[in-house]
Amino acid sequence: MEKKGKKVFVGLSGGVDSSVAAALLKDRGYTVEGVFIKVWQPAFLKCSWPEDRLDAMRVCAVLGIPFRTLDLSNEYKKEVVDYMISEYKVGRTPNPDVMCNRYIKFGKFLEYALKEGADYIATGHYARVTIKEDELFLQKGVDEKKDQSYFLWTLTQNDLKHVLFPIGDVIKSDTRKLAMQFKLPTATKSESQGLCFLGEVNLKEFLSEFIDISVGDVLSEDGNVIGVHDGAIIYTLGQRHGFTILNKEERERPHYVVSKDIKSNTITVSESVAETQNNEYISLIKTNWINAIPDLNVNYFAKIRHQGASLVCNVFENGAKVKFLGKADAVACGQSIVIYDEEVCIGGGVAN
Repeated sequence: MEKKGKKVFVGLSGGVDSSVAAALLKDRGYTVEGVFIKVWQPAFLKCSWPEDRLDAMRVCAVLGIPFRTLDLSNEYKKEVVDYMISEYKVGRTPNPDVMCNRYIKFGKFLEYALKEGADYIATGHYARVTIKEDELFLQKGVDEKKDQSYFLWTLTQNDLKHVLFPIGDVIKSDTRKLAMQFKLPTATKSESQGLCFLGEVNLKEFLSEFIDISVGDVLSEDGNVIGVHDGAIIYTLGQRHGFTILNKEERERPHYVVSKDIKSNTITVSESVAETQNNEYISLIKTNWINAIPDLNVNYFAKIRHQGASLVCNVFENGAKVKFLGKADAVACGQSIVIYDEEVCIGGGVAN
């Protein structure tokens, strides 16, 4: 690929991954500009974006590249935050990081970059874009523990034409080393583990500002009250923390959420994780297939959470249904089910 003269807008979060992405692109001969995306943050949380923006500015200063700020706070509130709140209200399990990628980073940011004359955008995602016979493929990042392709299943061929993932073939520990080599001010910055862009948010605290959340009963599988919880809407299937079992002896054994009832504000727990049965079909909505629609007669792999196991599956009805071919945890409505053909993410959908 001819790099000289190709302009890339790099989404700089103020973290080490995106900083190294920008440094690598400049080192490889691209014309690079750094863009800090300002998103909506609620008044009741500590405002962290000015500090992150300053870190992004410092990175640009070290690299000698232009710096921009793109205000997408209104779009983020509508497409990510409002979506998340509305899903929790009806008892579904949303994935705000997926929506942030679809509508913010690879939606409005990409749109802005192309309008401003950029050829590509780049981010610090651990994923790769490859090409074969003029078709683009989204592959897992080389670092299996950091791979973020799960959050990118909504991308399209048109998106991939304009996307670069410079650290997709880098191991996380090497990312830190590269940051040191480039003398980046974010080299030793700790990594955020929270909600996309909003940081480490206490879910109950956040949602209680928008939804009435009240304490309710924890039920055993036979319907007896055995504990208390903080509010049924904040739990998801398979969760084993965040509620209290009253009997001390039972409390010492792990319990998992196997169902919840939003109307009665109860959750039901079991000492065994709820499973999807081998013959059970899971319906998908809002599907997106980056390449061809999955073949009925091919075994694929599915992930129902970012760091979850790869589950052998078949895909039916032009991508509208999935069936696991072995033991699998139960899937909550609203979760992203992402489909892989070996190392290639071919798309996915939302469990319904």
